[in-house]
Amino acid sequence: MKLLKKKIIMNHKKIIRIMNKYHLITKIRRVNPYKAIMKRSLEHRTFENKLDRQFNKTEPGKTLCTDITYLPFKHRFVYLSVIKDIASREIVGWNLTNHLEMNLVLQTIEDMKSRLALSAFKDIMIHSDQGFHYTNPLYIEKIKGLNMIQSMSRRGNCIDNSPMESFFGHFKDDIDYKSCTNFEELRSLIGEYMRYYNQERQQRKLKKMTPVEYRNHLLNQA
Repeated sequence: MKLLKKKIIMNHKKIIRIMNKYHLITKIRRVNPYKAIMKRSLEHRTFENKLDRQFNKTEPGKTLCTDITYLPFKHRFVYLSVIKDIASREIVGWNLTNHLEMNLVLQTIEDMKSRLALSAFKDIMIHSDQGFHYTNPLYIEKIKGLNMIQSMSRRGNCIDNSPMESFFGHFKDDIDYKSCTNFEELRSLIGEYMRYYNQERQQRKLKKMTPVEYRNHLLNQA
């Protein structure tokens, strides 16, 4: 101990020999690998597939699904996050960014809140895959704070979220997003498409109504 107090410089191997001789053990910065694994598993959580492919919903604003798609644009990718009402097929929230940070999905939730304009979101289900964003504590707390029910597809089962797969397929067929010259133009084009999809694009499976018309039709039948 006197040697250490005097700050004498010595080879690290000599320090190890001295520590072994006097049974000196340090616990400074020693990481328990089991605790580290447990911490990671608690931070990113998965949820039961409560939707279970029950896509024939008839009550708007009660069952939502969400996902992210990658769009190649100007030698890079941009990322589109969307929330869809399963009953009406209406797009009730979306966000476009240049990056895959958590703000992509958190701002999509904020957009959903402004578009649905509900006083409470209690017991509304939101379904996603098991991607990084949806298992992230920030997203989980966001959903929990709204008292929503979180549901997740089984790993490797894209059909579990087929309403979103279907929308992204139509979106990429309908819109010439690669013709845009900059990001803001692309955002504007997507915003116009979302309006067109909700208010003008009639769908055979919606009795040839638009999603907004079909939502009102379902509400009038309730």
